[in-house]
Amino acid sequence: MNFNRTLSVAALALIIAAGTANAQVKKRAPQPSPRNKPGISRSQLVADGALPTDKNVVIGKLPNGLTYYIRHNEQPQNRAELYLVNKVGSILEDDKQQGLAHFTEHMAFNGTRDFPKNALVNYLQKSGIRFGADLNAYTSFDETVYQLPLPTDSAAVFENGFKILANWAGYVSFDPAEIDKERGVVLEEERLRGKNAQERLSQQTLPALLNNSRYANRLPIGKEDILKSFTPETIKSFYHDWYRPDLQAVIAVGDFDVKRVEALIKANFSGLQNPTNEKPRPDYAVPPMPGTVVKIATDKEFPYTMAQIIIKHPQRVSKTEAGLLQDMRVNLFNYMLGQRMNELQQRPDPPFLYARASYGPMLGKMDAFSAVVVGKPDNFENSVKAMMAEVERARKFGFTLTEFERARQAALVGMQNSFYERNKTNSANYVREYQQNFLKGEAIPGIEFEYNYYISNMNKISLDEMNAMAGKYISDQNRTVVVQGPEKDKDKLPDEKTILSWIATAGNGITAYVDNVTSKPLMEKAPAPGKIVSETQDSTMGTTALTFSNGIKVIMKPTEFKNDQILLNGFAPGGTSLASDNDYTSASLAASIIGSSGISEFNQGQLDKMLADKNVSISPYITETTQGIRGVFSPRDLETAMQLTYLYITQPRKDQDIWQGNINQTKALLANRNLDPGSVYQDTLSAVLSGNNFRGMPSTVARLSGASLDKAYSFYKDRFADASNFTFVLVGSFDPILIRPMLEAYLGSLPSTNKKETFRNLKMYPLPGAYTKTVNKGIDDKANVQLIFSGPYMYNEMNNIQMDALEEVLNIKLTERLREQESGSYAPGIKANYVKNPESRYTVTIAFTCATANVDKLIAAALEEINKIKQTGATQADIDKFKAEEARSTQVQLKQNVAWLGLLASSAQNNENPDQILSHVKNLDTVTPQTTKDAAVKYLNMTNLARVILLPEKK
Repeated sequence: MNFNRTLSVAALALIIAAGTANAQVKKRAPQPSPRNKPGISRSQLVADGALPTDKNVVIGKLPNGLTYYIRHNEQPQNRAELYLVNKVGSILEDDKQQGLAHFTEHMAFNGTRDFPKNALVNYLQKSGIRFGADLNAYTSFDETVYQLPLPTDSAAVFENGFKILANWAGYVSFDPAEIDKERGVVLEEERLRGKNAQERLSQQTLPALLNNSRYANRLPIGKEDILKSFTPETIKSFYHDWYRPDLQAVIAVGDFDVKRVEALIKANFSGLQNPTNEKPRPDYAVPPMPGTVVKIATDKEFPYTMAQIIIKHPQRVSKTEAGLLQDMRVNLFNYMLGQRMNELQQRPDPPFLYARASYGPMLGKMDAFSAVVVGKPDNFENSVKAMMAEVERARKFGFTLTEFERARQAALVGMQNSFYERNKTNSANYVREYQQNFLKGEAIPGIEFEYNYYISNMNKISLDEMNAMAGKYISDQNRTVVVQGPEKDKDKLPDEKTILSWIATAGNGITAYVDNVTSKPLMEKAPAPGKIVSETQDSTMGTTALTFSNGIKVIMKPTEFKNDQILLNGFAPGGTSLASDNDYTSASLAASIIGSSGISEFNQGQLDKMLADKNVSISPYITETTQGIRGVFSPRDLETAMQLTYLYITQPRKDQDIWQGNINQTKALLANRNLDPGSVYQDTLSAVLSGNNFRGMPSTVARLSGASLDKAYSFYKDRFADASNFTFVLVGSFDPILIRPMLEAYLGSLPSTNKKETFRNLKMYPLPGAYTKTVNKGIDDKANVQLIFSGPYMYNEMNNIQMDALEEVLNIKLTERLREQESGSYAPGIKANYVKNPESRYTVTIAFTCATANVDKLIAAALEEINKIKQTGATQADIDKFKAEEARSTQVQLKQNVAWLGLLASSAQNNENPDQILSHVKNLDTVTPQTTKDAAVKYLNMTNLARVILLPEKK
């Protein structure tokens, strides 16, 4: 479930804390133009209005009650997604079992009948599956889900995957020694995700949000005292009662033979048995409550002042055509209300820092209308009233016809995109749909049916129906109002009577919404085209490189990875490095401000409305060393994408209202930033990583006050004034011959000055030496540690491979040591980063969270593991795991547009030969125990080690 729409931001973090992957709700896409639409056959229509089931998925049930879903899908090729879905979550725990649904998930990776202790993770890593990144699981209130992505080009590995799922389903060992080792890991997970303001606020607000239901008392992470003391018999009892085939489903989607997979499921899962005298699974819900409940909560470390109004309604699950039609209405309603909230934030003095209102799924068999606002600390009343006034405006006056038409077009465009990509849809997307079908009974009619249904029925939705929706969703019954803020501002927060008064009077004096639209085109005519002066082709890479008369270079790679996608990245050297220190703050804001100010004569609101029926997104950016334009769009919207690119470069829009609004909002966000320990710690990290250069650190109120729109606009214009330095990369579904006229018109015509600028090297990297920076902030027993090795680097393919290998070996060894052996940290992470520009440098960062008392011990353990690698190098077994994982990852990435865009762009920026990617997998054989030893000695140099540690405040 995606709780973000309905539960407070504070509650959200803890609710999903127990899971290592967020559950997701299937996103129903919008719709296409009626051209070229296939007809609906009569056989697809069901007389009673029930939605059909997609014929491309095989659904079956074993005699023991286990359900299975199987679908052949070739995206990505030679890969499959295997999931075990259990209708088992924390809601089923008794009082002595709180936290054991989640603990059971952990134990599934710590020994089963066929994979004792850590054998399962070890086996999968050798097969190229990364623990955490690929192999994962999550536990929520109502379900526990295990995910296992596997290669299908290895029959042994693929078929063993079903044995692994079966072992999770019924054969977890629960070795007492392994349980005791895992207690520390789970408690450290609770420390990582909790022990902060969000956790403390959620403890105050969840009973009100969830109507004092069982859900409020069954958070998946559980209770610390139970996690420390439960017996093996207690967790075995939970597993015995609830992990049973009549509450389980196997979902398999991928590049395989469906009949073979069905046979594997029957062979591996038919032996599972339901317990005798099995307990009926209780059907819990959040009960409705009359009237309104108000909860005011504060915390010393919470930096925001926010309110949320949640109006709960009975859950509606889409199973019929009427349900699908209502889904369409809800999408349109949320789109139009969201657009209005966005417009409020484009004012010169926006009334709030953030606001959103929408209707969607909650939990506990409830849907909800939820309106959330993060207010300005000095004018919270105005923030709440502004958001609720917009909601009341929709309820009282409804939406305009032009808003309605844009929403319908946006919906059609989204659905059209989904339909065009129907044979290029990632397997994981199908898994999520089938998961919701099993857990909730949500229909899975398939994209062909949904597409046709949208096309045929969108016009049947009337504006009157839409205008009645707000009145249905918004009331003062079964309503919860939550106000949260910093403890220091407790006296400034409204009491129950006051907040209800603000909500009740917010709509006083409002008038109907006026839709500011334009019928003008983006450009009246295309500019005079430039000429192509040279062309080269790389048949090995499948690319064509063009040079235009204005100096612009274009690299094109047509692909068949997606049917309806083109990616674009245009860049030139320079960036904010060319701004003076005095002008830096203005320059650093230039791209984000200009990119949200509209274009040419159109403000941002007008531009958004003009593009509502397009599948196109184009935006400018400026980094430290480059400036450029990036985008994603459908082939049919190529000209619009090119026009936007041309206009962002030649006619950027200067909008004082947008500038002032952003400055005011950023200043307001900075007001209480120092209350949050994570933000204070991040400031110190930024200082270390940038060598104390103010450019690498967060902005301040003083610096913002010294910035100006004139300076930002002038810097932006200067950065994009010379096209001769630009290289554009296009990857996706296009014919390189057919798109040339567009490129000639909109890229070949860009102005150029032939200045041939490049970036400056500002030496923004960690200072040399060994030193420790300790930050004391926060009230909880929670420490964050980062060990940062850094230094000069020789950037090339072979060195990069050795650095990647060192990173993965460290991840394996430190997970084994800090998590599994010491039980001291939940998720130690190692990241090796290397760059060529503006100077060839590297950093290797080891990061982990732990108890305050364990900081020195775990740092010493990490450094001990590093020293072992320095002495003897990595084991061949760990090197083989890296090679398998990297080879599998590379194979997948070479079938993705986004990966090719990044590869071609970075090769151009770093003056490298992109063809070397084709020998990347072969070059992995250069990694040996000796090369990992050499890399560790060279890059993990104790004389250049910064230790940055966050500890609680001293008492």
